Amino acid sequence: MKLAREGSHPSDRGPADRFTGTVRIDPLFTALAGSRAAANTVTFEPGARTAWHTHPLGQMLVVTAGCGRVQREGGPITEVRPGDVVRFAPGEKHWHGAAPSTAMTHIAIQETVEDQAVVWLAHVSGGEYGRSHLTGQGEQ
Repeated sequence: MKLAREGSHPSDRGPADRFTGTVRIDPLFTALAGSRAAANTVTFEPGARTAWHTHPLGQMLVVTAGCGRVQREGGPITEVRPGDVVRFAPGEKHWHGAAPSTAMTHIAIQETVEDQAVVWLAHVSGGEYGRSHLTGQGEQ
């Protein structure tokens, strides 16, 4: 058994080449020998968001606080709230972040393949983030 106490891993600021706005990343666990799964708690201040990115084995987000936005390439921007679970398929281009006036926190879970869990792409522009075709309905 291995116990990781809350606060045993230092918080990090989301780097500017991967995020827009103020983002805090708190590691929950990293992939250990024989495992590929890792998770972080990520808190986005209002308007903050990731850049477009993909995950070789997909990603799951569990929204724990606030109000956020998620979008897969070619799909509508979807509002997410606490208790919502979002799954992105392997290789699916997407972004996620807070709503314009409300912070959002989620747990991000992904797996690593050959030391890679994410491929970072271009920043989400203000126009992409602020599109008016926002939907509250998720896709199955």
